[in-house]
Amino acid sequence: MLSERRLEVLRAIVQDYVGTEEPVGSKALTERHNLRVSPATVRNDMAALEEEGYIAQPHTSAGRVPTDKGYRLFVDKLADVKPLSTAERRAIQNFLAGALDLDDVVGRTVRLLAQLTRQVAVVQYPSLTRSTVRHAELLSLAPARLMLVLITDTGRVEQRVIDCPAPIGEISVAELRARLNSRIAGERFTDVPRLVQDLPDSFEPEERATVSTVLSTLLETLVEETEERLMIGGTANLTRFGQDFPLTIRPVLEALEEHVVLLKLLGEATDRGMTVRIGHENPHEGLTSTSVVSVGYGSGEEAVAKLGVVGPTRMDYPGTMGAVRAVARYVGQILAEN
Repeated sequence: MLSERRLEVLRAIVQDYVGTEEPVGSKALTERHNLRVSPATVRNDMAALEEEGYIAQPHTSAGRVPTDKGYRLFVDKLADVKPLSTAERRAIQNFLAGALDLDDVVGRTVRLLAQLTRQVAVVQYPSLTRSTVRHAELLSLAPARLMLVLITDTGRVEQRVIDCPAPIGEISVAELRARLNSRIAGERFTDVPRLVQDLPDSFEPEERATVSTVLSTLLETLVEETEERLMIGGTANLTRFGQDFPLTIRPVLEALEEHVVLLKLLGEATDRGMTVRIGHENPHEGLTSTSVVSVGYGSGEEAVAKLGVVGPTRMDYPGTMGAVRAVARYVGQILAEN
């Protein structure tokens, strides 16, 4: 375990390096920070931090830079996440409050996160498996063709066209809609298969094939891979950090194009806890020079999806974590209100 003094020296090195982009020397530390010890003591502390792998000397300069291990300890020992100003919070609220539907909410959230953090923003759409059915609508398009519209508690809308085995009248469509909603409205999507399994038996024999077809489409909608969707924005922000990527920015850009990779980085949206993956903690080789800050969001206690940012390891962690957490909270409020 590091002593409190050496931890203070590490904090100062991280703060200076993030702010100046230059390796940090002992003289600069003692001039900029009230460390209450002599430059010689600071040099000894820096030597000890380097020996333990928290900082490193990038080249022949006298300065040091934090390593992944150093950033990790800095984040783990953060006493406070930097709060947003009243103006920033009001701007977030006003910007997101104007959203028209879920796609608009996600799109605005991506733009907002990218602007606030000046990093790459990633927002996952609410997953159907963690959502609740608000309403199921059945619309007649032709004598033997229906449209199924599923609306979730998070505002997500899924539409499917169904070709029925036989014509179905408006009265039967209305009856099926009513019985379907009486079983699944307000229920978790994961419970829907169990709740509708005997629904065809409640209809006349000649209608059961059509009811079964509708239910098959409903259940297919719940398991389709397309539910794990996400939106990404602010990729151009990475060009401001060219010096932070050892060889080239290309591996990072290629990794960001792989949505499966990004979904794994965001992690399971089972809670609202914040996750910070630093450098080599990211399993994808193309992202070992980046950090990922993510948090869950949702309209209730449980998170239904995650959002976050990807940027260089030399990032303002307190500010980034504060922005990500604040945006997630406001997105959750909007989903609850709508």
